[in-house]
Amino acid sequence: MRIRTAVLGAAFALAVPAASFAQEGTVSGAAGGAVTGAVVGGPVGAAVGGVAGAVAGTLIAPPKQVRTYVVQEQRPSVVYQGEVVVGKPLPETVEVYRVPDSDYSYTIVNDKRYIVDEDRQVVEVVE
Repeated sequence: MRIRTAVLGAAFALAVPAASFAQEGTVSGAAGGAVTGAVVGGPVGAAVGGVAGAVAGTLIAPPKQVRTYVVQEQRPSVVYQGEVVVGKPLPETVEVYRVPDSDYSYTIVNDKRYIVDEDRQVVEVVE
């Protein structure tokens, strides 16, 4: 039990400084980590997984200038019947637009803006 508490405390200590720098992606990272942790280690695993997922989600968030660019750009929204989910790739039929001087692209689907990585994986929903 002491080991679990120590691991949880260490994970929390690592998460606090990272969360102060960027909060985009943290929620989805925390949720995914909590689910994975719960499957592996029960309630304590969920807590540790949630904190670790929050840190990972925070670290992969696109820079603020990417989000600013995506919000300012005017492109047509495409209609897509499928579900667009953070962490899943976009189908090839959805057009993406490159964000200059970055490794990111974006698209507008069903009037929502999404940032995607080089593999067309949805990284963030811009709201």
